[in-house]
Amino acid sequence: MMLANVMASISGTLIETSSNAPQQNVTWLGNKSHVSSNLEVLHPFWLNLLILIFKSFVMGTIIIMAVLGNALVIISVYRHRKLRVITNYYVVSLAMADMLVALCAMTFNASVELTGTWLFSPFMCDMWNSFDVYFSTVSILHLCCISVDRYYAIVRPLEYPITMTHKTVTFMLANVWILPGLISFMPIFLGWYTTKEHLEFLEQHPHVCNFVVNKYYSLISSSMSFWIPGIVMVTMYCRIYKEATRQRKALSRTSSNIILNSIHQHRTSYRERYAERYGDHYLHPSDGELTTVGQINGRRSTSSGSAISYGTTLTEINTAMNSRDNSKAATELNINGTTIRQQSKTWKAEHKAARTLGIIMGAFMLCWLPFFLWYVITTLCGDKNCPTPDWVVGMLFWVGYFNSALNPLIYAYFNRDFREAFKDTLLCTMPCCFACWKNPARYL
Repeated sequence: MMLANVMASISGTLIETSSNAPQQNVTWLGNKSHVSSNLEVLHPFWLNLLILIFKSFVMGTIIIMAVLGNALVIISVYRHRKLRVITNYYVVSLAMADMLVALCAMTFNASVELTGTWLFSPFMCDMWNSFDVYFSTVSILHLCCISVDRYYAIVRPLEYPITMTHKTVTFMLANVWILPGLISFMPIFLGWYTTKEHLEFLEQHPHVCNFVVNKYYSLISSSMSFWIPGIVMVTMYCRIYKEATRQRKALSRTSSNIILNSIHQHRTSYRERYAERYGDHYLHPSDGELTTVGQINGRRSTSSGSAISYGTTLTEINTAMNSRDNSKAATELNINGTTIRQQSKTWKAEHKAARTLGIIMGAFMLCWLPFFLWYVITTLCGDKNCPTPDWVVGMLFWVGYFNSALNPLIYAYFNRDFREAFKDTLLCTMPCCFACWKNPARYL
C-alpha cells in the first residue's frame, strides 16, 4: 500500500512536469518574438539616427567651409596689396555672395532636411526661397562678369585698360547685385512664381515650405540664373582658349626670330668693321694668296692697341672676330631675352589667372547643371509624370551649394598669389602672430 502510494506520487509528478514543459517552451518563444519585434523597431531608429548624423556632418562641413573660405578670400585681398587688381574686385564680390548663400540659404535648407518640417513663419519661408534664388543668381552672374573681364584682358589687351576701368567694374557689379532681385523677391512675395493651388496649400499647412513653381517662372528664372550666363561663359572661354593658343605660338616664333636676327646683325657688323681695318682681301683671300696678314715693309710687327695682332693667320682672325661677335651678341641677347622673359611672364600670369577662373567656372557648371536640368524637366513634365525622390532633390541642392565652398579651395590650389596670401593670413590668426594684426601697415 505504501509502495503504491509512492509510485502514484512519482507518476503524478512526471505527468505534471510533462504537462508544464510545453508551456515553458511557449513562454520562451513568446519572449523571443517580443525581443525580435523590439529589434525591428529599434533597427530603423538607429538607421535613421546614423543618416541624421551623417547629413548633419556633411551639411555643417559645407556651411563652415563656405563661410570661412570666402571670408579668407575677402580678408586676404584686403590685407595684401598685390591682390588688389581689377579682376579680384569680382572675386571679392563673388566671395561675399557665396558666403551669403551659406548663411541665408544653406542654413534654412539644413533645418528642413534635418527636422523634416518648417520651423519658422510663412513669411520666412518666402524670404528663404527669395534668398536662395537671389544669391545663387548673383554668384552665377559674377562668374559671367569674370569671363568677360578675362576675355578683354587676353583677346583684346589694348582695349582692356580703356574698357575695364573702375567705373565700368562698379557699374557691372551694381547690376549683378540689383538685377537678380527682379526674379527672386518680387515674383515670390507677390505669388507669381507658383500656382493658386500651391498657395492655398501653403496657407493650410504653415509648417510646410515647398518651392513649387509654374512653367513660366521655371523657364524665365532658369534662363536668367543659369542658361544664358552659362552660354556666355562657355563662349568667352572658347575664344580665350583659341587666343591663348595663338599667342603662345606667336611668342615662340618671336623669341626665335629675335635671337636669329641679333646674331646675324652682330656678325655682319663685325665683319664689316674688320674688313675696313685690315682689308677685305685678308678676310676673303683669293687663290694663291698667303694667309699671313700685316707684313708691313717686309717685317712682322704687332699693334698693342689692336684687337688682332699683325702677323695673325686668317683662322685666328675669324676666331677672334667670332669670339667678340658672340660675346657682344650674348650681351644683346641678354637684353632682348629680358624683354622676352618679361613679356612671357606677363603672358603666363594672365593665362594662369584665366586658367584658374576657367576651372572655377567648370566646377560651377558641374555643380549646378544637374540641379537646373532637374528643375526645368520636372516643371515641364510635372511631379506626377516625373516623380523625384526627396533624397535626390536634397542631394541636387547640396551639390549646387557645395560650389560656394569650392571656389576658395580652387584659388588656394591653382593661384600662387592667393595661396601665399592665405598662408600668411592663417598664420597671422594664430596667437603667436598676433602682432601681425597690430601692424597691418606693412601690407598696405
